[in-house]
Amino acid sequence: MLNRKITVLYSLPIVLMSVLVGMIVASRLGLSPATSAQSVATPPMNSAPLTGALTASTFRDIAKLASPAVVNIRTESRQRTQDLSDFFGGGGDLFERFFGQPNPRGQGPGAGGGGQGQQQRPREREQLVQAAGTGFIIDKAGFILTNSHVVDGATKIAVSLYGEDEDQEYEARVVGRDPLTDSALLELTEKPNHTLPEIKFGDSTQMQPGDWVMAIGNPFGYAHTVSVGVISGLDRPFQVANRRQAQVIQTDAAINPGNSGGPLLNIRGEVIGMNTAIITDGQRQGNIGIGFAIPINVVRDLLPQLRNGKITRGRIGVEIRPIPREALDEFGLKNRDGALVGAVSSGGAADKAGIEPGDVIVGYNGKAVKNSNELVSMVTATRPGSIVPVRVMRDGKEQTINVTVDELDLEAEGNQQGRGRGGRGASPEPETTAGFGLTLNNITPDIARQLRLESSRGAVVVDVDPNSPAARAGLTEGDVILRVGQTPVGTAADAQRELARVPSGGTAFLRILREGQETFVPVTKE
Repeated sequence: MLNRKITVLYSLPIVLMSVLVGMIVASRLGLSPATSAQSVATPPMNSAPLTGALTASTFRDIAKLASPAVVNIRTESRQRTQDLSDFFGGGGDLFERFFGQPNPRGQGPGAGGGGQGQQQRPREREQLVQAAGTGFIIDKAGFILTNSHVVDGATKIAVSLYGEDEDQEYEARVVGRDPLTDSALLELTEKPNHTLPEIKFGDSTQMQPGDWVMAIGNPFGYAHTVSVGVISGLDRPFQVANRRQAQVIQTDAAINPGNSGGPLLNIRGEVIGMNTAIITDGQRQGNIGIGFAIPINVVRDLLPQLRNGKITRGRIGVEIRPIPREALDEFGLKNRDGALVGAVSSGGAADKAGIEPGDVIVGYNGKAVKNSNELVSMVTATRPGSIVPVRVMRDGKEQTINVTVDELDLEAEGNQQGRGRGGRGASPEPETTAGFGLTLNNITPDIARQLRLESSRGAVVVDVDPNSPAARAGLTEGDVILRVGQTPVGTAADAQRELARVPSGGTAFLRILREGQETFVPVTKE
């Protein structure tokens, strides 16, 4: 089975690193967005139905219409790396120093036995890294949309335009960035002596699986490359931060490293998405037919905040998950509409208001909640400081809780999650169960990536005693316990607590997640 992975389309490297370093590591330095001196108007959106037949010139016409507004982006950044010259002995031929031959300069540990008995350590130094991506012009004043990751950490941004000499570049600066939608607004600080073209905006909500689309970009440095495909799927969950996902468009139009930030166009030549990521198979880093684009409506709605250099979102501090299909009666529900609260962040808005793990949020600010993704969209769109009524089902009864919405601080949230779950019932240490032969742990971001989990809720099995009831029942390392009996499990401590309640000789009915599929496993306690 191929080792498939999701790869964000980090900008194509232009310069090669040293053979000893072997790879380019994407810099994650933040830029301090500056406030634009000019304003950028929100582009009009064409929501007219997509109609008409394809002809022999359809895709040619799209490319001719949209290519002038597509730009190539070259960035420079400085990243810290190791200077290995002292480690291998400064000076001389690399081959000689690598194999301990005399150093022609007579320096370093390889020179005439000098430096023996003294361990050398590599020194850190800064290295200039150049990379490339794509963007598209949305305003004649020189405003350009691209991916946030294309310009993340850039100390210099240079833009080249369609139809001009390859060595003709114009400097640009970041006006605003948003990692949650992987979008960034740039402004040309140097402008050409001609009027800039503008891309036209379509309506991404109109797109359906099977619709024709075109991608234009700068893959592997091949400027203004055109590829054609269809919409393969909608609302695909794509992780953009720890425990946060974006709903993206899936397409089979060929996109590759360097396409980042380029437009995905409908058959009218209107942008309906911004290309941002691909899936690779572990053997190739290029296109295998599964690419992702951020819906353009999402980015368009953010433009007023991007131009001000700051994105403001709401947060209530809960981890949510889908409602188990088998537990509708237990929760007092008629269907699976709503979002199950798995954990509550200590000191957060929901915690202060009295929302508890196990509550099912069925309404938010006067609107029904259909699922977890809808609730996330509602919360993030809420102005921080607003007092919002939240309807929850608890113990089969509905009640309304007023919540004062916090402001989302993505960096602080990531730091908190990196230190641990931070919610009630969190346990940073493995939990060993008595009578079952299991050792459990919380699901860290690294574990979630390794197991390809969409949620960090649950308790992961990290060790199984080979002579234990758990082993006889078929439990293995990597299984994730989601529920013990009728009780959902949020952490290793939750699972250990529920398992401890099972009497000796009794049976624990476990709902586990294994290779993406939920499985029921009964285990009898010794």
